[in-house]
Amino acid sequence: MSTRQPTAATLEDQRLPVRAKLVAAWTSFVLLYAYVDILGFYTPGTITDILDGKVHTFDLSQTFSISALTLVSVPIFMVVLSAVLAPRANRIINLVVAALYVLPTVFNVAGGFYLYYYGFGVVLELVVLALIVRYAWTWPRTAPSATGATSQRRDPAHVQ
Repeated sequence: MSTRQPTAATLEDQRLPVRAKLVAAWTSFVLLYAYVDILGFYTPGTITDILDGKVHTFDLSQTFSISALTLVSVPIFMVVLSAVLAPRANRIINLVVAALYVLPTVFNVAGGFYLYYYGFGVVLELVVLALIVRYAWTWPRTAPSATGATSQRRDPAHVQ
């Protein structure tokens, strides 16, 4: 009697929707953005400077705080917006916001005492921004139907 060894099954590889890729990328960006700053608190002198009212060369003030909150709020909202906006608006907003965030991301290296640490964090953030631009730029299009409307799948249970 011959026993047959089970063969390794091929893993299923379903295509991830662009929205899900964008949500994941913005989530990764936000986490990197936050953790580079949070772990930066372990840099010698950082906490002392904060207690003295300074962040890098900036005075801590309500203006600084609202500016920082605004800067981090945009990518946080991009997580939600990438999930809910219509495809055309979603694509445009992702392209614009990701491109605009290159400058403040690169600027973050200027204030870092640990150049390799902050540099590595910025490189990782730029990779994620590049992925966002790529996903939005290459968003698949649907072919128009004969009536000019985009083709939609119909649920067989609702066919009359």
